[in-house]
Amino acid sequence: MATLHIEHPISDLEVWLSAFQRFAEARREAGVTAQRIYQPVDDGKYILVQLDFDSAEAAAAFKGFLENVVWASAETSPGLAGTPNARVLEAVAP
Repeated sequence: MATLHIEHPISDLEVWLSAFQRFAEARREAGVTAQRIYQPVDDGKYILVQLDFDSAEAAAAFKGFLENVVWASAETSPGLAGTPNARVLEAVAP
């Protein structure tokens, strides 16, 4: 299993969540097996997302989709208020 870990500033949580939901089908088609969304308790203008995949290759492919399609324009990523930091992670211990 691999996890695509994403974090970035946002301008508005509701706007961001609505945009995130618009890509639910793309996540399913890309093989996302689980997703988690976090927000720091002391920063309502920041978001962290973890998307699980069966393989690091699938996670990397979706990362490319986000970088080249979703995050490439303000139209497809409303609520985004900065450059996302995204990394593919694999567990090294249980």
